Amino acid sequence: MTIGDLNPAVRLLSIQVGLPQRLGGTGPSGATDRPWRSGYVKEPVAGSVWLGRTNLVGDGQGNLKVHGGPEQAVLAYAAAHYPRWRGELGRPDFPHGAFAENFTVAGLDEETVCIGDTFAVGDTEIQVSQPRQPCANISRRWGIADLTARVQATGRTGWYLRVLKEGNVASGLPVVLLDRPCPDWTIARTHRVMQGRRRDRGAAAELAACPFLSPRWRAVLAEAVAPEKTEP
Repeated sequence: MTIGDLNPAVRLLSIQVGLPQRLGGTGPSGATDRPWRSGYVKEPVAGSVWLGRTNLVGDGQGNLKVHGGPEQAVLAYAAAHYPRWRGELGRPDFPHGAFAENFTVAGLDEETVCIGDTFAVGDTEIQVSQPRQPCANISRRWGIADLTARVQATGRTGWYLRVLKEGNVASGLPVVLLDRPCPDWTIARTHRVMQGRRRDRGAAAELAACPFLSPRWRAVLAEAVAPEKTEP
């Protein structure tokens, strides 16, 4: 795929932000959960919002050991997945931001986004750094025990972005592809290789060498393909 092949109608449909808060009690399904602290719950933003190196204004993460930072400044999710989820979960009102994404994007998904893709949105330039690794908070947020596993199995994970140029963004803006240095490494393929990194060490080694992949993922892959140490 060349840059010119990408759908020119790709747009930022909505922006969601949320600061860490105490969650728990009775969830949407009626199930109860012990209290927990997370920035998972995101609410839509109207108008322009500033995107800095590590997050949008008004956004934050509860556990900075595994979330946030410059390699995970923005979480993006395909708008096209929502009709499927609404049908499969029987929740017609399942909203944008349900998967804690900051950007809900039309015209892109895990099969068409690649590691290293650089996009212009408003005043900003953003670059794809890694797939989203689904965590237990997805199930916990919605009180659906197998939802995290279903996100993993379907590959509808979303993807993270680093910020190359700070600036203002707003919903409705076009998402313009500026560069695609790694057309072979779609988010979908990257996700599959990471999941099977110990089975296909060759692919894992190739992915570990990708300079546009986040350092954390490169380290995990490198460890998986490293020669096993033998006792002297």
